[in-house]
Amino acid sequence: MHARGRLAGAIMSVALLGGPGAPSGTPGIPGIPVALSTPSPSGPSSSSSPSGSGQAGNYLVFYVDGGRAAAQRAAEAAGGTVRVHDDRLGYLVVRTSAPERIGDDPAVVGVARDRPIGRTADAPVSAGPGRTLPGAWRPGTAARAGGPEPLADRQWNMKMIGATPTGSYAKARGSRKVLVGVMDTGVDGRHPDIAPNFDRVLSRNFVTDQPTDPNGKKLDGPCEYKGCKDPADVDDDGHGTHVASTIGSPINGIGVAGVAPDVSLVNLRAGTDSGFFFLKPTLDALEYAADIGVDVVNMSFYVDPWTFNCPDNPDDTPAERSEQRAILEGMRRAVNYARSHGVTLITAIGNAGGDLGKPKTDTTSPDFPRGSEKNRSVDNSCRNVPAELDGVISVSAVGPSGRKAPYSDYGTEQTDIAAPGGDVFDGGTALRGPSREILAAAPEHVLRAQGRLDAKGMPKDDSVIRECRAGKCAYYQYMEGTSMAAPHVTGVAAIIIGRFGKPGRGGLQMDPAEVERLLYATATPKDCPSPRTYRYGTGETQVCEGPASRNGFFGHGLVDAARAATVAR
Repeated sequence: MHARGRLAGAIMSVALLGGPGAPSGTPGIPGIPVALSTPSPSGPSSSSSPSGSGQAGNYLVFYVDGGRAAAQRAAEAAGGTVRVHDDRLGYLVVRTSAPERIGDDPAVVGVARDRPIGRTADAPVSAGPGRTLPGAWRPGTAARAGGPEPLADRQWNMKMIGATPTGSYAKARGSRKVLVGVMDTGVDGRHPDIAPNFDRVLSRNFVTDQPTDPNGKKLDGPCEYKGCKDPADVDDDGHGTHVASTIGSPINGIGVAGVAPDVSLVNLRAGTDSGFFFLKPTLDALEYAADIGVDVVNMSFYVDPWTFNCPDNPDDTPAERSEQRAILEGMRRAVNYARSHGVTLITAIGNAGGDLGKPKTDTTSPDFPRGSEKNRSVDNSCRNVPAELDGVISVSAVGPSGRKAPYSDYGTEQTDIAAPGGDVFDGGTALRGPSREILAAAPEHVLRAQGRLDAKGMPKDDSVIRECRAGKCAYYQYMEGTSMAAPHVTGVAAIIIGRFGKPGRGGLQMDPAEVERLLYATATPKDCPSPRTYRYGTGETQVCEGPASRNGFFGHGLVDAARAATVAR
């Protein structure tokens, strides 16, 4: 249920970690500003191998502290050309046909191909300044003061965490000064239940769509915009829009409300239409978020192409090991850079239903190009990124009865906190079918492309809801996954920052360690089930270990918006 490098939230066929009833196992979000201002010269590659030996390509070469000059000499000695250097995260972008020779140098930590997806931040969308579009619903329009939104009765998830008119909405809803970054497949900034809170001036798209993969198979499909570069208010997948809606859909008299309905939503697009999240755009997005003063970032994905990144796995080639070391080190550095600039980082833990502390096999990597997967043995030295990185808050998913969803990954070291993610098989309540999942905004054009709407725009099944006001209609979709759980925690973090943050870069700032402390202090502790062993209909067995104060299924407990809105420091 991890989306490929993908979306970790929804259960989909991509690396996203969440989606509409999709099966598990889908793909994947500079000491000088050159890495942000100069396009990374990625180009098509015919090689599916991380090494690409004998074929020129662009590679991210991570060097040891103080080792840039030595790494550059190694690159040049191997016949490579340094195109870009990023001193903040400590890497070079090198064009070479012999990356393995560079990787042998002691100054080099790892070498990863700069996939031909994702280049540089685009300019803001050309819809003019401001955070709303003409004709979009604005906060307060047709809304009952403090009353629930029209579809609030379908949001069991908000009731579970106390995000209601008598709960957190009455006390704290976030703040327009709180910048929430959505690192995902994009955000539909024109959706009526997104537009009022969407900051199009700050939003960026860090990827360039690729119609086909190196083997000529369909990847993102035909380009809709010049240069295959979608505007920063477009989401051709729907995953990012759903996540953004759960975090911060406004109270505006239409549809649903998010956990923190008064925040500003910033699109930090690091995933392609097909749901892949490769290293370079993910690093660029995290650096950009840190530099502009984003307060909290939601990451419902894992970094492609490896589900588990192993620094020294005998089942992998030397080039593959080097690539995985580069991903581990690059993401560690990006996480540390973001946190040092006041960014709280929250991620979906994953949708494979496994104990991340006791992995044994990985049959889904490398997932790009498709068909490259192989069977390999893995152990706890292998990490899922970003879920298993220090400084990142990992979120497991529960269903409407409060049980851990069977698809949700878990682990005593890995699970930090739990949140509603949906569980269509959870029979512990009166809810049925899709209503056991999470309802949030969906782009109309995506639903049409998926064949979920008829010619008149009416939903074909009950997984999609159409809600119309004043002659305009908006669409919402049920999804489940840890991708859907993470944004609940992100929204609560935004509430905390809105209450306790101090004026700073971007609006408000707050120490991520203090945000994390308050998230855990206000969570509702949850014991392991009794018996501790879950046996699902598929026959799989999952074992919960640890006390109520911190266990492998629920971490520190279930996130609580109502308590976060009233807690004293």
